[in-house]
Amino acid sequence: MKDFYDVVIVGGGHNGLVAASYLAGAGLSTLVLEQQGHTGGAAVSQQVFPGVDARLSRYSYLVSLLPDKIVADLGLSLELRSRSVASYTPVRRGGRDLGLLVDRPEGPATRASFSALTGSDAEYDAWQAFYASVGEVAAVVAPTLLEPLVSGTSLRRRVDPALWEALVERPFGELVESRFADDTVRGVVATDSVIGTFASLWDESLIQNRCFLYHLIGNGTGEWRVPVGGMGAVTDALAASARRAGASLVTNASVTAVEADGTRGSVTWLGGDGERSVDCSYVLANVAPATLDALRGRPGVSRPEGSQLKINLLLSRLPALRSGDDPSRAFAGTFHIDEDYSQLATAFAEAAGGVLPAVPPSEVYCHSLTDPSILSPSLVASGHQTLTVFGVHFPARLFASDNDAARNESVRRVLAGLESYLAEPLEPCIARDADGNLCIEAKTPLDIEESIGMPGGHIFHGDLQWPWLDDSVDTGRWGVETDVANLLICGSGARRGGAVSGIPGHNAAQAVLELHP
Repeated sequence: MKDFYDVVIVGGGHNGLVAASYLAGAGLSTLVLEQQGHTGGAAVSQQVFPGVDARLSRYSYLVSLLPDKIVADLGLSLELRSRSVASYTPVRRGGRDLGLLVDRPEGPATRASFSALTGSDAEYDAWQAFYASVGEVAAVVAPTLLEPLVSGTSLRRRVDPALWEALVERPFGELVESRFADDTVRGVVATDSVIGTFASLWDESLIQNRCFLYHLIGNGTGEWRVPVGGMGAVTDALAASARRAGASLVTNASVTAVEADGTRGSVTWLGGDGERSVDCSYVLANVAPATLDALRGRPGVSRPEGSQLKINLLLSRLPALRSGDDPSRAFAGTFHIDEDYSQLATAFAEAAGGVLPAVPPSEVYCHSLTDPSILSPSLVASGHQTLTVFGVHFPARLFASDNDAARNESVRRVLAGLESYLAEPLEPCIARDADGNLCIEAKTPLDIEESIGMPGGHIFHGDLQWPWLDDSVDTGRWGVETDVANLLICGSGARRGGAVSGIPGHNAAQAVLELHP
């Protein structure tokens, strides 16, 4: 350990590792401090259930926003695998059990599925036209994410102005209702606007619009892929890249104070050998802005509020569906549960009113169908599968008075929602661990804050921002700047942050390289 570094990065999550790789690779002495016993932050693979050889993506679980350029620049040994199905939505309508299937790539089966549900081709034609137009916006925005911020005005000139107004300037619910008529189809479209974002589809702040855009712009395609080996494979590759470049990675280092005056910085932490401090030229904060404020001793820190319930399960086999559809296809993509447009609105209203949603919307992902390597050979041979469930509209406030009781009831309601579309009970399909307990793990926003330090359990570190320059607000050249020139945000709280992307880490590194003499 040296007494001085060019750069000290607070937090060893994926963005901090990206920044470390670029900076150390450019010849700057770089130190990364991580409070946990391992790097990776929320992007980790872990053996969750005692005595069961299954490594689950415990918190973050899919990859879309990570630019191919970062993967190439850093020489990452990483495979991101496409899912064979984009989504499947079980529906009970008119006494019939159906399923809305969206293949990847879309083909005749997808059109037939839309027609069987809605009675015509009109909704599928609207679907294709809508995503083609959104794809044009994504193709314009995506290439700018690793560049200095461009203005929204300049981007608007490059896309359909009517779509820009509907997507960027008007509540997203207005756009959804104008393009689609079917309640289920509307819901499948709308759900991307509320993943990790607690908002009505008609919220005047448009945070739901921003969330939707981020879900559709990754690499210009918006495809969400499965990292082979689990999310931990992503951050393991990044940690290896940072070490190859010469960065020093220190774990079990709980940072207690950050100071920066524009030219010099200092970081203090507690480790196994007591309290230590190190001086530096630049401090990069790979923590939430609220956490950074606290480390700087700023009073009245404004804390974000997370809004999701995360459930991890291991099944001994996939359950049969009431629709009769093949579960190995239905669960291969995003499996929507009770996410009709009207159900999303009802659940939001209930949660905003202070009660758990009676019928909570949620999404299920079976990563092991795409990547069986996260299971031991014996589990694969016996038909075991992982399920990750992401429940929306579960704001942290609902768990504040009794986290354990609210967690248990939330899990019961979410799994009951899944079971309502099954042809058999769910519990006999759930595997048991070495102690005989059901392989179920649930994390509320409060649990996530306690486990990995995200304030309020907010998975984006705060509300997402438009990924371009706001003409009326000075957001800096790279969207990572703070009030002090040599203190930069390199985590999800930066403009163009959110999800597993590495974009803020890249951009903070570029900002430092521009500043460094």
